[in-house]
Amino acid sequence: MDAQPTKLRIEPLLWLLFSAGGVVAAFLIPIHLFVLGIATPLGWTKTTEYASVTAFLAFPVVRLYLFVLCSVPLFHAAAIAFATTLYDGLQINNLNEVIAVACYGGAVIGTLIAGYFLWNFV
Repeated sequence: MDAQPTKLRIEPLLWLLFSAGGVVAAFLIPIHLFVLGIATPLGWTKTTEYASVTAFLAFPVVRLYLFVLCSVPLFHAAAIAFATTLYDGLQINNLNEVIAVACYGGAVIGTLIAGYFLWNFV
């Protein structure tokens, strides 16, 4: 009996990015919105100057954190846009591959842009 070669599938990686994006979108983004959008303008936190913020971005761990904060939710949004809106909602079944490439390709492009700006900042 000949052994069948295993086929490399990308679907588990996409599910991993989808679930990680959901966690980041649910827990980390609201914290940033509260601190930067509500607490700082109302004077509940100390206002920082531009120079101190850019110095903080010099740390690689901060850049990695911001990269994850910016890029992983894009894959979550791509999966939601593909599965829920376009595939299930509009019933566009004959364009599955095109829609998947457009949705996930947009997430990859957004990730590359976020990586470029964060790693070339300082």
